[in-house]
Amino acid sequence: MKIIVTSLFVQDQDKALKFYTETLGFVKKHDVPTGEFRWITLVSPEDQEGTELLLEPNNHPAAKEYQEKLIAEGIPATMFGVADVHKEHERLKKHGVKFTMEPTKMGELTLAVFDDTCGNLIQIAQQ
Repeated sequence: MKIIVTSLFVQDQDKALKFYTETLGFVKKHDVPTGEFRWITLVSPEDQEGTELLLEPNNHPAAKEYQEKLIAEGIPATMFGVADVHKEHERLKKHGVKFTMEPTKMGELTLAVFDDTCGNLIQIAQQ
């Protein structure tokens, strides 16, 4: 068994698609209409056959509450691996990305956390 898709609740699928592709650099794999919303998945440009990130609409009350509580507590919704947190931090800041935690060494990891503008905090980690 392996993870093929993981979901991330977003407030606005179009805004999220733009941010995750244009700012973060993910590649759109699927964009399929599913009634009112779309099945939008992204993949890493380095592993286009790897795990897909589903930009899931947060229209369900439980999804909205989950997102709001994570933000209120400062808890990242997910973590992405990067080769160099400091370099990625600087690149993203140049694109206007707001960080809630600057790069910080924690044991074997260096972490940073940013706001994705779509209702989530995202953690980036360098091992």
